[in-house]
Amino acid sequence: MAYQEIQLERGEQGIATLWLNRPEKNNAFNASVISELISALDEIKNDQNIRIVVLRGRGKHFSAGADLGWMKASAQLDYAANLTDSHELGELMHKLYHLPQPTLAVVQGAAFGGAVGLIACCDMAIGAADAVICLSEVRIGLAPAVISPFVVKALGQRATRRYALSAERFSGATATQLGLLCESYPAEDLDTAAEKWLANLCLNSPQAMAASKALLIEVGEGKLDALIRAKTEQTIAALRVSPEGQEGLNSFFEKRSPSWQETR
Repeated sequence: MAYQEIQLERGEQGIATLWLNRPEKNNAFNASVISELISALDEIKNDQNIRIVVLRGRGKHFSAGADLGWMKASAQLDYAANLTDSHELGELMHKLYHLPQPTLAVVQGAAFGGAVGLIACCDMAIGAADAVICLSEVRIGLAPAVISPFVVKALGQRATRRYALSAERFSGATATQLGLLCESYPAEDLDTAAEKWLANLCLNSPQAMAASKALLIEVGEGKLDALIRAKTEQTIAALRVSPEGQEGLNSFFEKRSPSWQETR
């Protein structure tokens, strides 16, 4: 599919990069961007050749959040139309969070408003230490509503309340301390760091990463009940008898690299 506001690049080793591609607008998103991202995520989900997904923004900034023109137009819509808009944003966040493949956000420059939700929906995120992050919605009379469940999962309830209510800006270094980012780096080292993260992920079984991700989403905060226990037992049993599981175990005992590393 041809996209206008984003780019989907398929690289080597099954790594796909999903680019926000409006650098002239600081990668601010509108209805078209959201729609294209949803379509791209559906495309990625159904592509068995994609092992890992990277979410990035072209240019100086990861994303400045919602496009000003789009927000101005939304203010003229009635409740029903705004509900439809918010449902689409919710669909984007849901699809990104539940994407089968592991996801890595790479954050530079500004990440405001809904962009924080995109970061929080990814399994992992790294960024520049001098990145500027802000849940800015209350400054213009709104709330980080649709993204809030995902931000709470990433930041925790206490920190989310602070930054959602204060609209304080915080750095990539602070975002690492809070847990939104896994690691932060000098801006000039960010690309190199991303390459190292991806090289490490490529060592792992694609099937095992997808199964682990699905299981951990279901496990949630770790509450143990009969259904969760059964799911954990079924997951490991299924992996052990699967082709990739057999290959992984055999390669370990035979002291060789598994087949999925041979394409590196």
